Amino acid sequence: MAPVEIGELVRELRKARGWSQGRLAAEINDAFGTALAREYVSGWERGKVRPGPFYLRALARVLDVPAAALAGGGPADGAAAAALAPAVASDLLSTGFAARLRGGPSAGEWEGRLTAYGTDYMSSPAADLQRRVAEDLVVVQQQLDDPRMWSVAARLMTVYATTFSRQECAKTVMWFRMAADAADRSGDTGVRVWVRGRGALTLGYGGTSTGLAELLADQALALTGKPSVGLLHATLGKAYAAALRGDRATALRLADRGRRIFDAAYDPSAQLSDYSIPSWRMNGFLSLLSARLGDEKQATEAREAALRELPERLPRFATHLELHKGLTLVRAGDREGGVACARAALEALPQDKWCGTLQMLMAEIAA
Repeated sequence: MAPVEIGELVRELRKARGWSQGRLAAEINDAFGTALAREYVSGWERGKVRPGPFYLRALARVLDVPAAALAGGGPADGAAAAALAPAVASDLLSTGFAARLRGGPSAGEWEGRLTAYGTDYMSSPAADLQRRVAEDLVVVQQQLDDPRMWSVAARLMTVYATTFSRQECAKTVMWFRMAADAADRSGDTGVRVWVRGRGALTLGYGGTSTGLAELLADQALALTGKPSVGLLHATLGKAYAAALRGDRATALRLADRGRRIFDAAYDPSAQLSDYSIPSWRMNGFLSLLSARLGDEKQATEAREAALRELPERLPRFATHLELHKGLTLVRAGDREGGVACARAALEALPQDKWCGTLQMLMAEIAA
C-alpha cells in the first residue's frame, strides 16, 4: 500500500480547519513573511508541484503535523523489510510469500490474534509488540482479497502505529492514515470509527499532531453517533487538541460529551484490553485534559479516582498519572516541582516499558 501523497494530506488538513486555499496561503504568509499565492497551494494539492524544504516546514507549522510526515517516504512493503538486517528481511519476506502460496490464518484466527493484542497492549513493551505486529502485517498483506481482511489489516496497522517512539512520530502519523484508508475498504462502520478514534486519541494525548487528531476525530464523529469505544476515543482526542489550542470552552464541551458516551458504552464485564475503557482509564484521560486546562482541582480528583481502581500490574499507566500530576504542578506555576515529579516517575519505570506517549508528555512538561 503506497503512502499517502503530500497534496492529499495538505488538502484534508486544510479542509478540516474550514480554510480555503487562499486562507492557507495567507496563514503561511502571516507566519513567515512570505508572499505565497493561492495558486501554489492548488499546485501542491493537485500534485503538480512538490513544496520545497522551506514550505514543508511552513505547512507543518500552520497545519500542526510533524514536518517529517510531509517530507515524503513511508513504510515499505513487508514492514520496511529492506531496511532491516538481511537475515531478518529474508525471514519476513519468506513468511509473507508462504502465506500467499499456502494460505495464512483464517478470519477467525485473526480475530483471536487481535483480541490478544488488545490485552497485550496494556502491559507488553512497545518494542516487543511492534516486532510481533510487523510479522503479522507481512502475512495479512497477502490475504487482502475480501473486506474482512481489510478490517484485520486496519486494526493491525492501528496497533502498530501506537508502538513508535516520540522520535518516530512521523511513522505514527503515516500508519494511522493508512489504517484509516484500510478501514474504509473493509466497509465496516465500527472498524472505521475505532481506527480513526484510536488515532485521534493517541495523537491528541501525545500532542504531536493535533491537526491530524482533529481530522481523524471529525471523520469518526461524522460516521455515526452510536456510543462506542471508538467514538469515545475520537471525542477525547478532539478535546485534547482543543485544550492544546487554548479553546477551553470546546474542550469542556467535548469532555461532557465524552462522559455521556462513556456512560452509554461502558461494559463492566469487558476484559482488560485496549478495546475497552474501564472507569479508571476514563478518569485517567480526564485527569490529563484537566491538567492541560489548568484545572488543578478537577485534575487531582480524576487522577486520584483513577489510582484507586488502577490494577497494580499496570505500572505504565501509574506513570502516566504521575506525569499528569507533574503537568498539573507546572500549569499551577511550580515548574521545577512539576518537572522533577514527572522525571522521577518516568525514570522509575523500566525503559522497556516506556512508550511514545509517555515521552511526548515528558517533553510537554519540560517545555
